[in-house]
Amino acid sequence: MTEFRIPAEKVYLSPIIDCFDGAIVSWSISTQPNAELVNSMFDQALDTLSDHSKPIVHSDRGVHYRWPGWIERIKTNGLTQSMSKKGCSPDNSACEGFFGRLKNEFFYGFKWENISIDTFIKLLDDYMHWYNNKRIKLSLGGLSPINYRKTLGLIA
Repeated sequence: MTEFRIPAEKVYLSPIIDCFDGAIVSWSISTQPNAELVNSMFDQALDTLSDHSKPIVHSDRGVHYRWPGWIERIKTNGLTQSMSKKGCSPDNSACEGFFGRLKNEFFYGFKWENISIDTFIKLLDDYMHWYNNKRIKLSLGGLSPINYRKTLGLIA
């Protein structure tokens, strides 16, 4: 989860990043860093899995990923939970790297004074879609994550 401080209010983003190609599998955006934020993101991610997919769900040690409801969701769906070591952000490098790119490309250097929360959330959501569908990555042969998956026949 990452936080954006704009003059209107704080906004929180909770994404799931696929380490295979860096695609954002799911995300949720809210003005509250609560269980609903991470649960809705998790539920969206579950909807993308095939019946036999059992990925490892890696997170930092945030309270949202240690509460009994989250752990039960992991177990109920037959997934494996993995957590970073305490105080070791490189263990969560896929997400931390994404947050860095996101904030450099979308957030830093822009003035947000007259932007409402609803507008900011829409712009952030638009960025997330752009990142998956249009933003090229050299590591994927100059393709976006979605186009890369299409070339592999993973999605139509």
